[in-house]
Amino acid sequence: MSSRLPLLLEPRHLLPALADKSLLIVDLGKSETYARGHIADAVHLDHRRLLSGGNPAPGKLPDLRQISSALSAIGLDNNMHVVAYDDEGGGWASRLLWTLDVVGHPHSSLLNGGIIAWENEGYPLSTDIPARRPTDYVAVNAGYALATRDQVMTSLDDPTVVLLDARSPEEYDGSKIRAAKRGHIPGAANLNWTDTMDHTRNKRLLPDAELRHMLAERNIDIEQEVIVYCHTHHRSSHSYIMLKHLGFEKIRGYAGSWSEWGNDPTTPVAL
Repeated sequence: MSSRLPLLLEPRHLLPALADKSLLIVDLGKSETYARGHIADAVHLDHRRLLSGGNPAPGKLPDLRQISSALSAIGLDNNMHVVAYDDEGGGWASRLLWTLDVVGHPHSSLLNGGIIAWENEGYPLSTDIPARRPTDYVAVNAGYALATRDQVMTSLDDPTVVLLDARSPEEYDGSKIRAAKRGHIPGAANLNWTDTMDHTRNKRLLPDAELRHMLAERNIDIEQEVIVYCHTHHRSSHSYIMLKHLGFEKIRGYAGSWSEWGNDPTTPVAL
C-alpha cells in the first residue's frame, strides 16, 4: 500500500494505511507535543539531529555519519516509506524529507497539515511509545538536492536558475537583520513560506492552482532549476516540498542559507 502513497498525503488517506508495516511515521514536532499525543506508532525525531549546528550556519547538512546515525535510530531501512509530520506547518517534517532526497531514499510523504490537521479533524492519538529496533542505515550523498554556497554563487548569472527566498518580507528587504549583512541574494524572488499555507484548513498547503499562480507572479517556471533558501533551510525545506509536489524536478535546497551567505564578507547582497 505504501508504495502508492503520494508525496502530499491527506490524513484521511493515512488512516487506512497505518497497519502497513513498510510505513515509518516520523514525528518532528516538539517533544512535549509528541508526549501529549501522536499518531499511533509514530517515532519521534529531534530535528536538531538533521542539522550541523555549527556557527555561523547551523542549518548546514551534517556529515553522512551523523545522518546515518539519526536515520538508524528511528529504525529506517531502504524499503520503508517515510511519512513525516510536525506541529508547526510542515517545516521540520519537510527538512527530513529533503534530507532523505539528499541521501537518495526513494519513498516519502508529507502529512498535509501535520498533527494540527490530524488532531483537529478528529483522528485518533496515542501516547504509547513504539519500541523500534535500530537499523544500520547507511546514508550516501546522492547529490542533486543539495546546493552549496559556491553553486549558488555560480548560478547568479545563469538565466536557467532562479532563487526562491522563503523568509519574511522584512528579512528579504533588510528591515529585519539576522546576520552581519542584510537583504537577500541578488535576483532572488521572495515567497514567505507561511503564505503558501491555508490557515483556514489547519496549515495545509494552499490549492495547487493558487500556489502555481503565486510562483508565476514571481516568474518561477517549472522548466527552471529552483534553489530555495531561508535563514537555516528550515522554512525553505517546506518550499522545496511544495515545489516537488507541484511537479518541479530541478530543485535544490541551499542548506547554508542566509546564515551562511549573510555572514560571508565575500558574497554579494541586494536590498
